[in-house]
Parts: sequence; structure tokens; C-alpha cells
Amino acid sequence: MPIIDVAIGPLIQMAEAASLGMPFEVWKTRMGRKRDESTLRAFANIYREGGPSAFWRGTQAKMVESATKGAILMYAKEGINDGLLASGWTPGAAGVAAGAGGGIAQVSVMAPTTYLVTGAVNSPGMSTMERIRTTYARGGIGGFYPGGVAIAFRQATNWASRQGFTEIVREKARTAIYGDAEGAKLTKWEEVGCGIVGGTLASWNHPFEVARIEAQSRGNAGIPTGNMVSVMRDIVKESGVGGLFRGIVPRIGLGIWQTLFMVTGAKMVKETLKENGYLENAGSGGH
Repeated sequence: MPIIDVAIGPLIQMAEAASLGMPFEVWKTRMGRKRDESTLRAFANIYREGGPSAFWRGTQAKMVESATKGAILMYAKEGINDGLLASGWTPGAAGVAAGAGGGIAQVSVMAPTTYLVTGAVNSPGMSTMERIRTTYARGGIGGFYPGGVAIAFRQATNWASRQGFTEIVREKARTAIYGDAEGAKLTKWEEVGCGIVGGTLASWNHPFEVARIEAQSRGNAGIPTGNMVSVMRDIVKESGVGGLFRGIVPRIGLGIWQTLFMVTGAKMVKETLKENGYLENAGSGGH
């Protein structure tokens, strides 16, 4: 596992979040909790309540999350991916397994930080440090982990899908465009196109995300959260099956944006470093 991934991961993930990642996150999180609002109404209400800066509410906690989860994701998934490819796995199968492994590894740091971001979005008016003190006083360390199972399912399926689908689409695209030409490589724009398709397809698991938002919102309010199945059951009872897919539009946007940074972008960065002799003994993570 090349140690460079520990440096690349946080930088790419923080750039993703600080740009469009955070607005998509805020928009999606609001819709996951306020399931009676339409996509455009939720966007308008966020703006009305705080102007453009409202779309970056919770950024402090998000930067901590991005730095830590970026390092964990890149180190875990790239190491697993390189090892499986070296063992003869196909890029698609290796991508699914590596993405799942990296996603699960992220949960240790993501549960507390997404809890704080969710609280900032749905219950503004409290500083991050005040929210940390209140949560710890109420439930100790465990108080930061409501919805932990939903996060684990979401992260495992998130990155298994983003990495796996993107790799499968890349292989199909390369064959369709270049046939059996040996050594043929997709252009950067073709790579971006594959990342967009992969990120879009990866949004199939949105019900796990809605359950995570609901559980963490309950935790922030001091309400018993229940398990993942009971939370999903409550959502369906209140909002119908469609409630599990509230916020799917901004979630697709976020999925595309994160895939372009953490799958397509990471591959491009590592290949560029390798071409310039900085990663001579490391895999490119994409192949």
C-alpha cells in the first residue's frame, strides 16, 4: 500500500467538499430530514434561511471528516485494489471489493463528523463545540454514533458502487472506442465521462442515506434512534416508499462529484505521479 495515498486522499477529499461537495451535502441532508419539501423548494429554503453561506453550513466538521476519511479511503481501497489486480482479479470485481473495504474503514471517523454536519444543517444556531459538549454529556462517545449501521451500509455500497461501476464503465468504454488495441488509454475527458456514469449509477443506495440522516437527526434532538430497519419502517410509514428516495437529485450530484475526485481524479493524479517517476514501485490504482 503506497503511503502516498495517505497524503493524496485528504487533499482530494477536502477539495471535493470545499467546492461543490458541501452544497450538495447540505441540500441532500435537508431533503432527507424535511421530506415534505420538493427538490427546488428545499434549495430555495436553504438560501432563504442563510443566503449562499447556508450551503456551507457545517464546513468545519466536514473538513475534519474529509481529511480523515479521505486518508482512510484512499489507503484502504487503493491498497486492496492493487493487491487484487496483482492477483488476477478483473478491474470491475477488484473495484467493487476495494471500494467496499475502503468505505467500511471510513465509518470510524465518519459517524461522529456526519452527525455534527447533520445537526448543523437541520438544527442551526449551535456551534460545533457546543454540539460536541451537549452530545457527550447526553450519551458519551456512543452519542456520536446514531445511525452507525446505516452509515456502514451506505459507505460500503457507496464506494463499492462508485469504484466498481466506474471501472466496469471504463473497460466497456475502452473496448467500444478503441477495440482490442493494445495499450489503448482513455483520454481525460473520456475518463471524466466514465466517472459521471459511475457516480450516477452508484446512487441506487440512497435509502441507506435517508435512514442515516433520520437517525442522526433524532440523535441530535435527543430522541431514541432505533435500528436501521425500524428507522426505514418509520420513514415509509410517514412518507411512503418515496420518502426513502427524498434528496436523490442532490445525492446524484454529490455522487458524481465525489466519484470524479476520489475515483477518476485519484487515478489521474497517481498516473501523473507515476509517469514522472514519483511512484515507480506503486500501482496506479486504476489499471
